[in-house]
Amino acid sequence: MSRPLPQPALLVITDRHQLAGGAAAIGEVAGAAFAAGCRWISLREKDLPVDEQVTLARDLVRRAAAFGATVTVHGAADIALMAGAHGVHLPETGDSAAARQLLGPDALIGQSVHAPAQAALIDPADVDYIIAGPVFPTASKPGYGPALGAAGLAAIVGVSQVPVLPIGGVEEESVAACLAAGASGVAVMGAVMRSPAPETVIAPLLARMQVARGL
Repeated sequence: MSRPLPQPALLVITDRHQLAGGAAAIGEVAGAAFAAGCRWISLREKDLPVDEQVTLARDLVRRAAAFGATVTVHGAADIALMAGAHGVHLPETGDSAAARQLLGPDALIGQSVHAPAQAALIDPADVDYIIAGPVFPTASKPGYGPALGAAGLAAIVGVSQVPVLPIGGVEEESVAACLAAGASGVAVMGAVMRSPAPETVIAPLLARMQVARGL
């Protein structure tokens, strides 16, 4: 049985390459995101040396504690373990069974998928959620696709045994369509990373999520 997602189910994923201050600014962005209501951040800096990833993740965990927020690591489960993170997000080829064995029953484990056939193979005993994308054309990874669209997202939701978070071009105006397609939340990266004021991106996203759910 999959573990519950952090609430609200808005996942912010880091990308220092889109930050004006680079890796040094990740902590500040995380702090601003938490203050704006975000309760889930994943460190996605897989091209950094392991020790630097661990240091960054530990800083995020420290900042998250004051807000009761969750920190995961995109990449390797052992890095998440060393950093004391709350879980790991695996690529589509990742070994979720090994990650679960290493991190234990309480860790939050996710995996990326790009098609319904992949989603149908996800084992809810090991994986708590999947990220599906790109759902819309995205400035973060131009040419990465093709975009699933709302119909493609709904197809993935239809076969998945775990909650689905769409990523790729997700903006305030598209949140309702994502949730209407059955998504349990949304994941964002570039829109937050490129903004000089992350709260101006996060707050409207959270508001749209509440409206779409009738809250």
